[in-house]
Amino acid sequence: MNYKRILFFTAMLFCHAVNVVFAQTNPWRKGILVDEFLYDKAPFPECHASTIAQTKTGLVAAFFGGTKERNPDVCIWVCRHVNGKWTAPQNVADGIQNDTLRYPCWNPVLYQVPNGELMLFYKIGPSPGTWKGFMKTSADGGVTWSAQKALPAGFLGPIKNKPVLLKNGTLICPTSTEDKGWNVHFELSPDNGKTWTKTADLAKGDGATGAIQPSILFHKDGKLQALCRSRDRAILETWSGDNGVTWSPLTKTSLPNNNSGTDAVTLVDGRQLLVYNHVLPPGKEAKGARTPLNVAISNDGKTWYAALILEDSPISQYSYPAVIQTKDGLVHFVYTWRRQKIKHVVIDPKKLLLKEIVNGEWPKVAGYTAPVVSGPVSDM
Repeated sequence: MNYKRILFFTAMLFCHAVNVVFAQTNPWRKGILVDEFLYDKAPFPECHASTIAQTKTGLVAAFFGGTKERNPDVCIWVCRHVNGKWTAPQNVADGIQNDTLRYPCWNPVLYQVPNGELMLFYKIGPSPGTWKGFMKTSADGGVTWSAQKALPAGFLGPIKNKPVLLKNGTLICPTSTEDKGWNVHFELSPDNGKTWTKTADLAKGDGATGAIQPSILFHKDGKLQALCRSRDRAILETWSGDNGVTWSPLTKTSLPNNNSGTDAVTLVDGRQLLVYNHVLPPGKEAKGARTPLNVAISNDGKTWYAALILEDSPISQYSYPAVIQTKDGLVHFVYTWRRQKIKHVVIDPKKLLLKEIVNGEWPKVAGYTAPVVSGPVSDM
């Protein structure tokens, strides 16, 4: 008998049983159907900034990976969900400029054009203050990709979170810049990336010092809402009543922010779903640990209900989430797991535990004790 093989499968069954029991006993894990990594092994030690899209052939995820963030060897990698499994990471873009110069790649964003191509936006440059926007397209669900195309000068494309398609056919990209402070603006294309216009940088109100990495939500009255990362110890918001042409000044929401990325999506039932680190930094600091990783639900974008805790280990970091709802009604998350791997979690939004978040505090429930978080705060 192959005892090593038996021991391996026994260990796997034990781990699966532990996860099942944990999901059943932890009230903040209700609704989780799948909890997995995109890969076990990869040709790079670190990864970050994942994105996900549903194509006609299945799910596609992308992220950047390399020796370390900012290192010139950081490339854009893609995994595809085929026959119930994720394919090995495929290198689809790098920052090679010439034989002697190479820059890192940053923050890929996927968008599936309805009945069209899969778009991949990303940035290349030595830093977020100097990077430039690029894109590729795929006609076969991410198997093969077009040549790299630079976006027009002054345009970056979606900076972290997915674009959304307005009813008038305009694709609106939530974006931001970091070269002269933190500023949010929006880039609009009426023809899926062929031509572009953009808004002015948004004004700052209510003591807000700036924001980056917005995500866009649709409301039943026709208004758009964008939620943003900030250094103001709170998620910031802005609203538009004219299809994203103009936006209200950035103001603080009731939800905390630890100077880390968030993402959000409007569900088919009209509710708003936000994934973020529900972390108020200590004292007056702007930055806090990137754990836990939380999900909240709202009917109006103002009052939020705690719904789920995706990760709560005291070992940071769990960050830079991306979220979509697929055609079957399920919600898919991808996010950075300790900078070592990319996690994929699928939930049924109808099965979530919902408790109102009051005064910005995550509600307590019987059967759950939050872990004590300590250790260094993550960067970027």
